[in-house]
Amino acid sequence: MQTIFTTGEAAEICKVSQQTIIRCFDSGRLRGFRVPGSRFRRITRNALLVFMRENGIPTDGLAGGKMKILVVDDDPEIVELLTDVLQRYDRYQVRSAGTGYEAGIITHEFVPDVIILDYMLPDINGNVVCQTIRKNPAFAHIKIVIVSGVVNQDEIDGLLKAGADEFVKKPFNIDKLVELIEKLRTV
Repeated sequence: MQTIFTTGEAAEICKVSQQTIIRCFDSGRLRGFRVPGSRFRRITRNALLVFMRENGIPTDGLAGGKMKILVVDDDPEIVELLTDVLQRYDRYQVRSAGTGYEAGIITHEFVPDVIILDYMLPDINGNVVCQTIRKNPAFAHIKIVIVSGVVNQDEIDGLLKAGADEFVKKPFNIDKLVELIEKLRTV
């Protein structure tokens, strides 16, 4: 998988002119770096993905059309179940994390489209994760689905207010969860 692009390659992927990409790069709207000792510009895959999402450019040409999903839960059985089920669908690329800290690192590297997030993690709770993600404009497109056994409506409302898009109560129906993910894909 290609991780660094020239301005010409980025222009082709975005279906715009190379000059448009250069202007966006030079103005800071498209992040990247210059090759040391030259005038050449290079753009990382993640920076290009963020730029495309911020500007409403379809990412099919870059991400291979697969929705990127991050499963975050401290229960290895739930992680394994969700990962196995989601990977059966050819349209998902799945990564997983067992802690909030690990989820943060993977979110920056992987830049998922959807995070399926357990509310009660060993190091942090779902409210903090939601708030942290919502503070970063590069992650504005990420949909967050909280999965928890919590039944207190005030806590659920707090999670939605903190930035979660959906709440699913454990135990959950895996088919319903996949339907929800597909619904979020079109939002």
